[in-house]
Amino acid sequence: MDMSAGERKGLSLFALIMIGIGSIFGSGWLFGAGSAAQVAGPAALVAWVIGVVFIGMIAMSYAEVGSAYPIPGGMARYGHLSHGPVLGFLTGWAVWIATASLIPIESIAATQYMTSWSFGWAKDLVDPATHQLTLSGTAMALVLTLALWLTCFWSVQLLARANTVLTLVKFAIPVLAVLALVGSGFHASNFTAHGGFAPYGWSAVLTAVTTCGVVFAFNGFQAVVNLGGAAKNPGRAIPVALVGALALGLVIYLALQAAYLGSVPPELLARSGGWQGLNLNSPFADLAGLLMLHWVVTMLQFGAFISPAGSNIANVASAAYMVTNLAETGFFPRKLASVHPRYGTARPAMWLNLGFSVVLLLTVGRSWQALAGVVSAAMVISYLIGPIAVGVLRRTRPELPRPFRLPAAGVLCPVTFAFAACALYWSKWPETGKITLLTLVAAPVAALVLRRRDEIERRHEASGKGDGGRRPGLLRQFAPAWWMIAFLVWTATVSALGGKEFGGRDVLPGVLGTVLIAVTAPVFYFWAVRSGVKAHEQGLTGAPSPTEAAPPPTAT
Repeated sequence: MDMSAGERKGLSLFALIMIGIGSIFGSGWLFGAGSAAQVAGPAALVAWVIGVVFIGMIAMSYAEVGSAYPIPGGMARYGHLSHGPVLGFLTGWAVWIATASLIPIESIAATQYMTSWSFGWAKDLVDPATHQLTLSGTAMALVLTLALWLTCFWSVQLLARANTVLTLVKFAIPVLAVLALVGSGFHASNFTAHGGFAPYGWSAVLTAVTTCGVVFAFNGFQAVVNLGGAAKNPGRAIPVALVGALALGLVIYLALQAAYLGSVPPELLARSGGWQGLNLNSPFADLAGLLMLHWVVTMLQFGAFISPAGSNIANVASAAYMVTNLAETGFFPRKLASVHPRYGTARPAMWLNLGFSVVLLLTVGRSWQALAGVVSAAMVISYLIGPIAVGVLRRTRPELPRPFRLPAAGVLCPVTFAFAACALYWSKWPETGKITLLTLVAAPVAALVLRRRDEIERRHEASGKGDGGRRPGLLRQFAPAWWMIAFLVWTATVSALGGKEFGGRDVLPGVLGTVLIAVTAPVFYFWAVRSGVKAHEQGLTGAPSPTEAAPPPTAT
C-alpha cells in the first residue's frame, strides 16, 4: 500500500523555515567565504548565486517527491521507489555517505576555530604550515564528535524543541559579524586589485561552487524536504519554506562573502601575493583579530560551537534515518533499523554513523576544506535521483496525490539533472574519481545481498515455506541501474581528461569538458526515466508502508 501524503502533524510554516535556515547555517558560513575567496577571488560572489540556483532547482524536484512520500530520511529511499532495489541502494548509499560525513565536519570546523583562542594548546591544534589538524587537533575533533553525538543520543527530542532558539542565535552571529567587519573599514579596491574581479578565471568560480562549501552550505534544504510532509499545508509550505530559507541564506552568505573580501587589509593581501596566498585557519575570527575586533572574535568563537552543534542535531538524526531506510530495504542488517523503546532513537544506526565519522576523521578529515570537497561531491551524486524520480513517477503514478507539483517539470527536470552532472564535473579530478569509486562499491554489495536473498527464498520454497511467486533474476534487477553506473564512469572519465583548471589532463581543455557533460547529460536523464518506467512495469519498485511514510515524532 502506498503512503502518499502521510499523516499531518501540523508543523507550522515558520517552524519549517527555521528548520531550513538552521540546517543551512552550520559550519559553512565559518569557512565558505574564506575558502571561496582563495579559489575564485572576488568572483566568489558569483559562485554563491550559481550555487543557490542549482540547489533551488534540486530542492524543488525533491519537494514534489518528498511531499508525496513524506518518509523520514526519504532521500535514501526515492531511488528504490522509482527504479527498484539496486538503484535504490546505489543512491541511498551515496545519500548516506553525504549525510553521515556532515557529522565529523562540524567538529572539525569547531576545532579549527579554536586556534583563534589565546591558549597555547589551542594554537597547536592546527599545523600553521599545512593548515591541517595536528594529532592533538584530530583528538579534539574526535572528542567534539563524540560529545555532539552523545547529546543527540540521549536527548535529541529536547534539543529538537530548542531548534528555533538555536537558529535565531546562529542567524544573529553572522549578521553582527558582517556589520562589525564592514564598519571597521571596507576596502572597495580589494574587488579589482590583484588580477581583477575574477583573477583565476571563471572556471575557478565553477570549482568554488562544489569544492569550497557553497553546495555544502545550502545542503540544509534536505531538512525541509524530509520534514515538509508534516506541515499543515505541504503543497504551500514546502515550496515557500524552501524559497524562504534559500533566499535568506543567499542574502547572508553574499553579505558574509562581501564583508570578507572588503575587510581584508590591502597590505595583508599584497604580502600574500593575492587571494590564493591568503589562507587563514579561522577566516572570520583571524580577520577580526587583525582588525582588533576582540568582541567579534569572542562572538565567533561562541558561534563556532553553536552553529555546528545546532546543525549536528539534524545531521545525526538524518544520518540515522538514512541507515534505517537502507536496513528496511534489506541492504543493511535489519537490526540497524531498531528503535529504542524509550527514547525513540535508532541507536544501532547511530553507532554505525559514529564509527563512520571516526574513520573519516582519521583518514581524509584533516581539515574542513579537505573534507568539504569530498562531502560536496557526494552530495551532488545524491541529488541526481530527485529530478529523475519526478519524471518516472509522473509517468507511472499519475494518480499519486502531490501536495506540491513542480511547474514545467518536462523541461526543468532534464535541465536540473544536467546542472547536477556539470556540478559533479566541477568538483575536479581526482575528487570525482574518488567519489565515483566510493559510490560504485555499492554495486557488488547489492549483487551479493540480492543473490543471498534469492538463495534464502529458494530454500524456503524447497521446504514448502515459500510464497511460490516468480522472482526476477539478478540481471533483471540490475537493469534499471545501468544508466547510473554508466553515468558515473563517463563523468569520471571526462573529468580525468578535462581541463587542467578542473584537475584533468587537459585533453579536453577549457570549457570543452563542461560542454561535453552538459550535452550528454540529457541522454542519461531520458535513459534513466525509461529504465524507471520499465522497472515499474516489471514490478521491481517498492512503496513504503503507512507506518514508514508517516513523519517521525521527533520531527515536530
